Amino acid sequence: MEHQDSKLITLSYQTKNIDIHETSDDEVNDSPIEQVRLTVPIVDDPTLPCLTFRTWVLGITSCAVLSFLNQFFHYRQNSLHISSLTAQILVLPLGNLMATYLPNRTLVLFPSTKWSFSLNPGPFNIKEHVLITIFANSGSTNVYAVNIITIVKAFYHGQIHPFAALLLAHTTQMLGYGWAGIYRKFLVDSPYMWWPNNLVQVSLFRALHDAEVRPKGGLTRLQFFLVVFISSLAYYIVPNYLFPSITALSFVCWLWKDSVTAQIIGAGRDGLGVGSFALDWSTVASFLQSPLATPAFAIINMMLGFVIVVYILTPIAYWTNSYEARRFPIISSHVFTDDGEKYDVSRILNFTTYEFNQRGYDGYSKINLSVFFAYSYGLSFATLVATVSHVVFFHGSTIWQQTKSTFRDKFSDVHYRIMKKNYEAVPQWWFYMLSTIVIGLAVLISQGFGKQFQLPYWGVLLAIGLALFFTLPVGVIMATTNQQLGLNIIAELIIGYIYPGKPLANVVFKTYGYISAAQAVMFLQDFKLGHYMKVPPKSMFVVQLVGTVVATSVYFGTAWWLLTTVEHICDPSKLTKGSPWTCPGDDIFYNASIIWGVVGPVRMFGRLGLYSKMNYFFLIGIVAPLPVWILSRMFPEKKWIKL
Repeated sequence: MEHQDSKLITLSYQTKNIDIHETSDDEVNDSPIEQVRLTVPIVDDPTLPCLTFRTWVLGITSCAVLSFLNQFFHYRQNSLHISSLTAQILVLPLGNLMATYLPNRTLVLFPSTKWSFSLNPGPFNIKEHVLITIFANSGSTNVYAVNIITIVKAFYHGQIHPFAALLLAHTTQMLGYGWAGIYRKFLVDSPYMWWPNNLVQVSLFRALHDAEVRPKGGLTRLQFFLVVFISSLAYYIVPNYLFPSITALSFVCWLWKDSVTAQIIGAGRDGLGVGSFALDWSTVASFLQSPLATPAFAIINMMLGFVIVVYILTPIAYWTNSYEARRFPIISSHVFTDDGEKYDVSRILNFTTYEFNQRGYDGYSKINLSVFFAYSYGLSFATLVATVSHVVFFHGSTIWQQTKSTFRDKFSDVHYRIMKKNYEAVPQWWFYMLSTIVIGLAVLISQGFGKQFQLPYWGVLLAIGLALFFTLPVGVIMATTNQQLGLNIIAELIIGYIYPGKPLANVVFKTYGYISAAQAVMFLQDFKLGHYMKVPPKSMFVVQLVGTVVATSVYFGTAWWLLTTVEHICDPSKLTKGSPWTCPGDDIFYNASIIWGVVGPVRMFGRLGLYSKMNYFFLIGIVAPLPVWILSRMFPEKKWIKL
């Protein structure tokens, strides 16, 4: 970032439709986060057009194309996910072309009205680019409810009303707007909620739009970006086409080719991966996203947790034969019988009513998990409650202060002051009205259409309460560490105890509880990006809403088309050899519906199950942040302790 004189910052704002450019000596870059101070500019021009013809055309097109491609490739064995970054780069030359060649003509939408728009309002600007990227973000975000539709049609071989399925997809994706509206003061306006991943976006936007003078012996941002982009694109061919084997290299497996133990220790996919490493960036960033956007302290924490779980806890449990671990693969997401065979769900489930068959279960086998899969569930229990206790210990006082500041409307951050001065906030009643409509439709889905989703209305309301409670702590963690925690496990656990033996009720409850919170966090992250880039909040809201509707419709339409036209989709045993339509992600979703919905947590993690001791992880998660918090209070000068 170029040097900014903190005593002389030029601001632009608009008052009563009169453009004013003011030089102020009282606006200083007082963001408390160093990375934000170094990355985000503190200047704004509110006269730049935002919701232009270019924004709508390029935004909706990129949203629809990404939605179609991501859902199309989702069902394939080697699934491909196309992020919004692709659209973010491609729309820049397209936007400039439209600005160059489209006529400067104003079109009236409806005769005798003032509803009109310009085909070419001027040069393609950075705020249009941001809004188009928000459209693309919607298209790159998978619609979780499509998994429900997939397992009903392709795994349970049942029928589902298409309109009910479409409403399910839309309501689960849009419910999070309400939570975003409630928590935006805490997670958007607060300068301490800095959203690390957004800084990468800000840097890219500035590299693509800011005019810079090339420093002697150096590169401008745009030149540096182009060098990295072209180099990355060229290298992508090497691991993905020329030498696929370098995506996972294991010296242990090479040295002891015939040793089963060596394969367990060294294999990168089905083993512990000791000594295994990758030369493929997509492999590195596929699970926890790019480490370049994650703070160092979060990476260190994840690495320590990985070593403890994968290199210490799992091997000890496996070789001491805990839970008969050596009968099953050390790492697998499948479910097994007591004899180590793949579990036949048809023996414990009535496929007509989608209800648990107790007699069939008693005469068959309990469900067994690989030791890593079992401990993964235990750690999920610990992670969720640790999130809440961590936020209470480390951020409780801050949240309380922000709560009081909300009523006094006091925030000291320069970006908040600029946004408040230049733009109107989104009225709170917009969020409330949208939430009321979506909740009403969600209840209609549960009570109507022959109650084919099994979940009663109180289940929908309980899922809403769960999401509302956890959105704030999950959002705080995401806004400070770039790590998003899912509510899928706790949602499955709760409804599994309350309403057992109903697999569809379980996955629908999970989707309303988990995805509405996840969507809220995504909306808040986008709002923060608009906050940094000084995009009008109302424009952000409109684009997010339209993008969600378009993306959900395209995801649903693509999935329904494939499920009804590709014969034996998601059934590898019946597909022709080499067919790519194996649906690996949906297979995991299906297995989860068996574990939590059909069999239920009582027979898995309760008094009737094999893994009841996993519940101790809840206690571990509650107390784990406490000693770190105590040490941080005892030694406040040691900043690394609270990391």
